Amino acid sequence: MSEQHSAMATVTVFASPTSWIESDAVAQCHQVAALDGMRHVAAMPDLHPGKGAPIGAAMTSAVLYPFLVGSDIGCGIAVFPIELRRVVPEKLAARFPDLDRALDPERDADDPAWDVLKGDIPAGHVEGLGTVGRGNHFVELARIGTVFEPEHASRLGLDAGDLVLVVHSGSRGLGERILRAHTDAHGAGPAPDPGSYLALHDEAVRWGSLNRRLLAARVAHALGADPTEPIVDQCHNLVEVRDGLYLHRKGAAPGDGRDVLIAGTRGTPSYLVAGHAGADAGHSVAHGAGRKMSRADALRRGRAKHTVEELRRTPVGSVVVCGDRQLLFEEAPTAYKRIEQVIADLVAHGLATPVATTVPLVTYKTPELGPTRRKRGRP
Repeated sequence: MSEQHSAMATVTVFASPTSWIESDAVAQCHQVAALDGMRHVAAMPDLHPGKGAPIGAAMTSAVLYPFLVGSDIGCGIAVFPIELRRVVPEKLAARFPDLDRALDPERDADDPAWDVLKGDIPAGHVEGLGTVGRGNHFVELARIGTVFEPEHASRLGLDAGDLVLVVHSGSRGLGERILRAHTDAHGAGPAPDPGSYLALHDEAVRWGSLNRRLLAARVAHALGADPTEPIVDQCHNLVEVRDGLYLHRKGAAPGDGRDVLIAGTRGTPSYLVAGHAGADAGHSVAHGAGRKMSRADALRRGRAKHTVEELRRTPVGSVVVCGDRQLLFEEAPTAYKRIEQVIADLVAHGLATPVATTVPLVTYKTPELGPTRRKRGRP
């Protein structure tokens, strides 16, 4: 762990000397630390450079800066138990629905996935409902692997071998619309009316959580299972008011006594952890493995090293559903840091305790294209 002072704010990087932390990302932390009102920047071991602000950081300030949260307000990861009789990844992969096709409240009024909707759609935002999005978003069918804390796992209703759906998605176009409305008028400056921004922000956070439920329900129905309530659902792009200050999280999950699923890659396990981070860590833990390569580098190196077919079957034997070839390379497991090192750093700094791993069986990114695509919808 390294702690540095920048003007009034402190910057702490919760990583070991052997961890892969780019100097550009640390430089971004110091740029943030120099902002008016900033008190502390806590960088997680999955830290990497973002557009204007670091990803994998919790930033505490007396001033609210919307750009520190970014455009995908409400993005997070939820975990849903699922029961299936026979688990053959190739066959199940072919039954995933088209999660690029949005659910329309009128056209798809009879879709059973709507049963998870309680009350109104947040902000009345009906565009993109039930879609996963691009980038590092995914829906994954996984199996509980190693259980480190049997008692804790049991409280969550989990045991080794159980199946879960892991859903990583955000507020789709809603968060982007909220950020653009601010930046068009104020650029990267603070919110002139924090209350107004927070009201819109809170709607986007609720929308993101609803969308993860809709995605899980769509997949559950397509696989012939009953939808379930999430046992974990933590947002990692948000701002909260804490002790009279604004705690901005960009790619950092709430780690103050909450359970969090820290995503690995589609070719490695993910880790369900119990977070117990304090103020020095911005009450936060990492949200994933964190990128090691830019998308351009991953595309260039991946094409020289792998074929498309190689990337559709992972080192752990799972199947990847992704009709976008470029995305397949950009999101290759080698483009990310080692999740084991990220978890080890969190443990070493007393921020989290591993509860169990989830091992991918099918990772869905985008629908497969072409005549081989099977009929979509419920079997």
